[in-house]
Amino acid sequence: MPPLKKRKDHSIDQWLPVIFFMVVAALVGLGLGMYQLFHLQKELAELRETTPVNPLKKKSRGNPSSRSVLLEWEDTYGTALISGVKYKKGGLVINVPGLYFVYSKVYFRGHSCTNQPLSHKVYMRNSKYLGDLVLMEEKKLNYCTPGQMWAHSSYLGAVFNLTSADHLYVNISQLSLINFDESKTFFGLYKL
Repeated sequence: MPPLKKRKDHSIDQWLPVIFFMVVAALVGLGLGMYQLFHLQKELAELRETTPVNPLKKKSRGNPSSRSVLLEWEDTYGTALISGVKYKKGGLVINVPGLYFVYSKVYFRGHSCTNQPLSHKVYMRNSKYLGDLVLMEEKKLNYCTPGQMWAHSSYLGAVFNLTSADHLYVNISQLSLINFDESKTFFGLYKL
């Protein structure tokens, strides 16, 4: 009687690529989950921060009962660039008349929503006018769920015909709710 031949079991060899693919897919899914978790934790840490890190300063002007605050900007460090205009006392001063695209972004955030009204304005001063001239404005009410952490970004941008000696400023309502990171809160213009 001839010896029994050992049969090779090819069924395991057929399943190896499938098992390998499933392990790789599980590892990729785990990596993506960790990546998302890391970014959510980073965003939560930004919401929890209480002290401003950007060297923006506040300066109260105008009607104190309005609780609005003029933002002053860092004009030397970070991504600040002053070219073709002057920076003076919290505002940009136009040197050359013409059409300008003016923009401002303010990032509000808080630990617990109280739905205080949020206001973000870009306004102009010039000796030709008696008072401030509001160029752009956003007001927000009911922007979050009471008692919950929240964040809201306000962006304003438009084209204006500006003249020499026009002074442009940004005014906000709640300084304590501003995230001062220069990538989240900024102000600028460029000549068209």
